[in-house]
Amino acid sequence: MTEAEESYPFIGKFKNIFIGKAKAIQDKSIFHKLSLVAFFAWIGLGADGITSSCYGPEEAFRNLQGHPMLAIFVALGTVFTIFIVSASYSQIIKLFPHGGGGYLVGSKLLSPTVGMISGCALIIDYVLTITISVSSGSDALFSFLPESAHVYKLGVAIGGVCLLILLNLRGVKESVLSLTPIFIVFMAAHLFIIIYAIAIKANDFQAVSLETSSQLHSSVSQLGIWGTLFIILKAYSMGAGTFTGIEAVSNGMPILREPKVKTAKKTMILMAGSLSFLVMGLMVAYALYNVQISSTKTLNAVLFENVTANWSPIWSRGFVLTTLLSEAALLFVAAQTGFIDGPRIMANMAIDKWFPKKFASLSDRLVTMNGVVLMGLASILLMALSRGSVQLLVVLYSINVFITFSISQLGMVRHWWIERSKLAHWRRKLSINGIGFILTTFILISVTVIKFGEGGWITLVITGLFILIAINIKRHYFKTTVRLSKVRQKALSEVHEALSHIPNIDHHDPPPVAFNPDAKTAIILVSGFGGTGLYTFLRINESFKGIYQNYIFIRIGVINSKIYRGSEELEHFKHNVKDDGKKYEKIANQFGFYGKSMWTIGTDPVSEVYQIVKKLIRLVPNSTFFGGQLVFSKTFFMSQLLHNHTIFSIQKRFFKFGIPIVIFPIKIE
Repeated sequence: MTEAEESYPFIGKFKNIFIGKAKAIQDKSIFHKLSLVAFFAWIGLGADGITSSCYGPEEAFRNLQGHPMLAIFVALGTVFTIFIVSASYSQIIKLFPHGGGGYLVGSKLLSPTVGMISGCALIIDYVLTITISVSSGSDALFSFLPESAHVYKLGVAIGGVCLLILLNLRGVKESVLSLTPIFIVFMAAHLFIIIYAIAIKANDFQAVSLETSSQLHSSVSQLGIWGTLFIILKAYSMGAGTFTGIEAVSNGMPILREPKVKTAKKTMILMAGSLSFLVMGLMVAYALYNVQISSTKTLNAVLFENVTANWSPIWSRGFVLTTLLSEAALLFVAAQTGFIDGPRIMANMAIDKWFPKKFASLSDRLVTMNGVVLMGLASILLMALSRGSVQLLVVLYSINVFITFSISQLGMVRHWWIERSKLAHWRRKLSINGIGFILTTFILISVTVIKFGEGGWITLVITGLFILIAINIKRHYFKTTVRLSKVRQKALSEVHEALSHIPNIDHHDPPPVAFNPDAKTAIILVSGFGGTGLYTFLRINESFKGIYQNYIFIRIGVINSKIYRGSEELEHFKHNVKDDGKKYEKIANQFGFYGKSMWTIGTDPVSEVYQIVKKLIRLVPNSTFFGGQLVFSKTFFMSQLLHNHTIFSIQKRFFKFGIPIVIFPIKIE
């Protein structure tokens, strides 16, 4: 329970109603309970890819410039690319079963810096995933409403993002389960309308064939072979938004049910198959019905109205409304991918110190809350600045995702080439990623060049600034690590120096010292066995010489996204936390003092410390609490964000209940 919940019980009740009660980390079945099987992963992670059929094919069709029958060739190229990229990411899944996607591939197979660039592009991509999905969903919803109602579209979109933030603070599985019916309605409605639309035209197959052949000859005679090819390739590139959700499965591996690789491959097959059918079906239907672009309706809305034009008005209107509502709702569901994978990439980068460490922290619902909130706020800001324009957002979106695609494919190509002597089928594997690299790089260059002046430069500038921030954060953490190692070495040196003056003590295996009830007890809050804990112990002995004869070390193991990957990792972490406490006990015994360690693990160190302290102060009344805090001689402008100040939060809470605590400043030169 947090300080706010303790002081104001209604806050805790409000949180439990809307976000849910805290989950029990010690529950050994928690990983199984929260993981997703292939079907639900198809919904939670695949919805982004599948709903790209609501705007990707439309952007491609818009760029055919009055040559609708060329859409069939664009559709064939798009489906081929979907399967190539999906196959290449299946290979990434097998090579990186713990997830990480483009960020981990770039970091491990090329270089950490290249991985960071890929990660920055991915994070912005996932912000855009949320923004474009919700904006496109609003477009689909308002396609059925009168034009006078469109003034409310932006407000509805922003409200949708706020709702999704709340859902994702509850947890991944809860948010996916609540949205499953929407996914089923969407798939059923779209499968029916595509099959029905093509079946109607198939009755007049000869006329359709003649019309297709005539339009193709007309296009070639007007533009020439190269001009026609250019139009097809341009439309293919501009429909790049179609491919943007394919990488989501490889990024979301940690939330999948065991065996993770098998579940991920099933999810990838479901997503690639369903997306290919939808894209091919819609593009062919656009061409067959010669759908005209509307300024107030999506292309899908126009198509559905054309296909059902011969139905009775009630049935036609009812079906179109249901289908558009399912599109709008599932596009909101697709924003889930941004909320699931975006914070996960942030957490991975935070663990590698490209991002503030707090983005790797988990809430008591075992959600990377800081990442979820940041992704949501960034999406709202971007939506407000772009006024929810899907045409602008899809350009920004496509450039960023294809930066990651290209880096991932290049990394895999390099890997297969280096490992070729150890693998029997390396040529096939290299070919898949090689073709994927050629296709994704072609799309990246095409979209960037063609759309540079129409907003493409914006995403490059934002990504560039993001990369510079990440480099500065990494540099700061590196310098801090070097300085902390010096503090630790200095503390260990002081320990050895002090021990050398204590006679008749076995420094390697000191005997346990009994608790002295007549002496004061120092309770030290430590974050691990290192410089800050040792430094605090030495300063107590120096500043309060002879006063404290009993030492209790409280070690709180803070669970982050790296540790929270499975039961084995969690058990290993518990062992390390317990072992840290034993090391402090040994140090206290070496000095001739009573030493005792207490430990626990959790997501909120302040709350966990307080739960131990409430019991401890009744057992050891004659005690004082101590802690250490890093102090930088030169303050980095983001130091408040980059470093936790847990000890000050603990101090604030202790003071409220009259518990004394002394904080020693540990200056980092």
